Amino acid sequence: MLIYRGLSRISRISKKTSFGRRWLPSHPLLSGASHSAAAAAADSSVKVLGCREAYSWSLPALHGIRHQIHHQSSSVIEDTDSQEQLDPFSLVADELSILAKRLRSMVVAEVPKLASAAEYFFKMGVEGKRFRPTVLLLMATALNVRVPEPLHDGVEDALATELRTRQQCIAEITEMIHVASLLHDDVLDDADTRRGIGSLNFVMGNKVLAVLAGDFLLSRACVALASLKNTEVVTLLATVVEHLVTGETMQMTTSSDQRCSMDYYMQKTYYKTASLISNSCKAIALLAGQTAEVAILAFDYGKNLGLAYQLIDDVLDFTGTSASLGKGSLSDIRHGIITAPILFAMEEFPQLRTVVEQGFEDSSNVDIALEYLGKSRGIQKTRELAVKHANLAAAAIDSLPENNDEDVTKSRRALLDLTHRVITRNK
Repeated sequence: MLIYRGLSRISRISKKTSFGRRWLPSHPLLSGASHSAAAAAADSSVKVLGCREAYSWSLPALHGIRHQIHHQSSSVIEDTDSQEQLDPFSLVADELSILAKRLRSMVVAEVPKLASAAEYFFKMGVEGKRFRPTVLLLMATALNVRVPEPLHDGVEDALATELRTRQQCIAEITEMIHVASLLHDDVLDDADTRRGIGSLNFVMGNKVLAVLAGDFLLSRACVALASLKNTEVVTLLATVVEHLVTGETMQMTTSSDQRCSMDYYMQKTYYKTASLISNSCKAIALLAGQTAEVAILAFDYGKNLGLAYQLIDDVLDFTGTSASLGKGSLSDIRHGIITAPILFAMEEFPQLRTVVEQGFEDSSNVDIALEYLGKSRGIQKTRELAVKHANLAAAAIDSLPENNDEDVTKSRRALLDLTHRVITRNK
């Protein structure tokens, strides 16, 4: 499998990183890829393993599930770092503001309706967490090296500024691709909320326009990508778009066996969520002129952070509230999408598969599935799996070549902190 080999490498890494954070041991089931597998993940030739209805939801098991996850959350990860805690987002706050303004200018369109649709999630106050640009800007600082020999007449500063601008461009491209995928997802899911406000297709009352707005953002991302004039980077991010389409198709066209397969689910999750951040991190490294080994470490960080992020999303879909999530809770199971908590619950209670195969158009099947989930360790195992991928992401940062530069050190610590935040978040 693409994503899950080579645990022994991580198990040999010290449980306490050089930045003072202790992580749990790696997962016995799923682990980071070897270097060759990580490289293959960016290759488009990698092989795959294999109308909204209003319900009246009676969820007797949901309270128990939420209590279970609240009880577990305090023991997910042990942080022994006595150093001053960094806020990863504050480290790049000024750059994020610049990126936000630039993005708003990049999505201007000649046709007013298209313009208002394309800029919908880039307006002040609804940009979201800007998680991906934050990761990429921190990765840029964590990997950048100084020009080796002193240069005169400001040449060194000019080179550093040009590199940073190109890396910022990767962050902008990544955010446009991400938002485009959200617009398309909301149409496919017939969602009426996103980021705590009405989804674009709901507000506009026009699914076609929402799809076209997503297409427009992808086209703008392509133009920005071409401006970098780096064939390898173009290939990486073009592969991301292919993966997004592949992952969505996998979700829409599953057979019964695939729907109940953890391998298939994790492959789909890589395509739909982790490919974007992993390949973007690798692009940041390539633009910085880093070695292939360092580029793979950047890729590994993004891949495992992305997987951990989605696994926690799967948990929050059962344990969060609509207000905290900015979208409807139980969204996935309402749409018949089977995620990690249910898959783990099925391992303990094989009879749950019969319910899954019947589908969830009948709300009583949702109640039955939630009852099994509440009795199982499905939520706990999903969180544990997220922690294991956070371990792998942290190990990738800890394996980067040593660098005593203060800014580099801070950024690497911030990237480690993000792995902690991803698995302990509640929204």
